[in-house]
Amino acid sequence: MKKPGGAEKKKVRRSQSLQSNTDTPRFQKQAAPKDVFQAFAEKARDHKDLVSRWAVLQETRVEYFRGKDFVSFVRNHLELKDILESDRSLEAEDIANILLKKNLLVRCGRVVKTVRPGKKKLSTFPAHLEIYHDQVFSENDAFFAWTFVKRRPLWQTLLSFCWPILTLAICLFPVYPHQVKLLILYSCAGLLLLILCLLLLRGLVFGALWILLGKRFWLFPNILAEEATLKELFQFWPQKDEGERPKWTARLFYAIAGVVVISILRHHAPDEAARARYQKRVSNIIDDVLEWSPSLALSGMIEKQPVVNITEPIDNVTDSKSSDEKLFSSGDLDDETISNEEVTENTEDSDHHQNI
Repeated sequence: MKKPGGAEKKKVRRSQSLQSNTDTPRFQKQAAPKDVFQAFAEKARDHKDLVSRWAVLQETRVEYFRGKDFVSFVRNHLELKDILESDRSLEAEDIANILLKKNLLVRCGRVVKTVRPGKKKLSTFPAHLEIYHDQVFSENDAFFAWTFVKRRPLWQTLLSFCWPILTLAICLFPVYPHQVKLLILYSCAGLLLLILCLLLLRGLVFGALWILLGKRFWLFPNILAEEATLKELFQFWPQKDEGERPKWTARLFYAIAGVVVISILRHHAPDEAARARYQKRVSNIIDDVLEWSPSLALSGMIEKQPVVNITEPIDNVTDSKSSDEKLFSSGDLDDETISNEEVTENTEDSDHHQNI
């Protein structure tokens, strides 16, 4: 006889297991809600109107912005608050504090807190930062760095696959056709010459205006900056000079030093013969690189190698070489003895005729 209570207990257990299985995915969905502040931070970081720069924070390059720029950015782009859904009514300060609590931002301060010589105020965007002790949002000379890794766009991912191909192409430069070598050589030489001429022109313009007028004027002011964007890198006209005007004694000293250096370089400049020799040496090196080909290299290697019969063992080859050397040496000795005998016979005949 089966007990009716046992069947009821089994049914209860099955129903409980089914309920637990159905409740598990609901619990999982509720445990992983969408972080709206993470989405807001990613959207704000990718936006071009939020002015940001790159700096070094504890030996790590980070992207950062100023506190007042973030406030103005949020006020001018209220549509970004729609990402926050129920928290869209928060102010910019409150949003920044929540980002700080979620470790999406970190507040930083200047490493160099003193004004440099010749400057009236601190730089707007410092190149070196340190973590600030109070992690609270502020607009007054406060900097905030992003802590999460920025998502790479598709073109950067595709470009990363091109680097191995480019490296392989550079390594295979010696086997390129002659016309391709000339094209690459002249392109690289032209680009290098353009960069050197641009840097020389910047230096000459800056030196002349600084000595004559006392103005600091740099053409392409961000051409050597590490943290500049692509648009700022090719900025032609410099910003307004905020430094103090240099003293006339310093300008006079550097003017005299420049004249002395130029005169010394002209006095010790190489003559035409030395320049011609150097040009010939460089042209020979370039010609060797351009005219090199695998066929010529292989032919030269084959000519240098001795001809050996592969079917014969090495001992037989060495024995044959030694026997040949012995034969040649014995033949040479025989020839020498024969020539000596002929000379003696000729001398005896001449003496005999003289006696007669």
